[in-house]
Amino acid sequence: MIEARHLRVLRAVASTGSFSAAGRELGCTQPAVSQQMKALESSVGTPLLVRTGREMRLTQAGEALVRHAAGIIAGLTAAEEEVAAIAGLRAGRVRLVSFPSGSSTLVPTALAALRAAHPGTRVFLEEAEPPNSVELLREGDCDVALAFRYEGAAGAEEWDELVVRPLLTDRLVALVPEGHRLARTEGSVAIGELARESWIAGCPRCRGQLVEVCEGAGFSPRIDFATDDYPAVVGLVGAGLGVAVLPQLAVESVRPRGVRTVALEPAVRREIVALTLPDLAQVPAVAATLDELARAGARQPAAR
Repeated sequence: MIEARHLRVLRAVASTGSFSAAGRELGCTQPAVSQQMKALESSVGTPLLVRTGREMRLTQAGEALVRHAAGIIAGLTAAEEEVAAIAGLRAGRVRLVSFPSGSSTLVPTALAALRAAHPGTRVFLEEAEPPNSVELLREGDCDVALAFRYEGAAGAEEWDELVVRPLLTDRLVALVPEGHRLARTEGSVAIGELARESWIAGCPRCRGQLVEVCEGAGFSPRIDFATDDYPAVVGLVGAGLGVAVLPQLAVESVRPRGVRTVALEPAVRREIVALTLPDLAQVPAVAATLDELARAGARQPAAR
């Protein structure tokens, strides 16, 4: 009989590489970790770990068990939560991971409504960008992940076998200084009109969508300032140091002083969703969180 607590210990040993580090992560002693690993190996009837120097290496059987552990633990959590709800225990715990602009717009509205409706439900928030947030969900380290992907972008298979709850469609907009020649433009402008501008953009990984759109319009943006901090982007644009392109939701997450937003053509949109595992979608606290996130998404100006 494999016990869930033993699987959690195995995952901790696999991720940290030692009994002592796993004990620190789990809040228990090194001997306790060793005892639980011995019990698990006795249950499955084969070694799961091999000591190599000061670290522990998984055997083939250990690798197989770790690979299945996230789904097993998620299934057990779903069962425990559902049984508790049926028994009348109005409490729950949800581990939510969100990207920064979602944390400052969608999440506060959703969690305030959730707390008002279900005061016994506790939500723990961490931040991570996709695809890291999706990986955290698949590994069993969160219950709900806010994520996004751009229309037409590759990688749709990353969400395979997950429950996908659409929240809103977010459009990219240009940010220009108030005194810019395009600041008073009504309607949209072609991104090629910004080809000769100095640009503020994110890190090389984060600016990939911008570079792709610009190259599709026949130019490569001259990026003079690189930052992933949205208030910094707005501040640089407001000071007249360049232009930028941000998702509308990101603009709404800051106070855009000294800048104007301009709609772009061709339109570039990203789909914002909440993701969870199929078993976890049946947990009342997780389902309620998904519902409130969907309502919060529908109220966002970016969704209109």
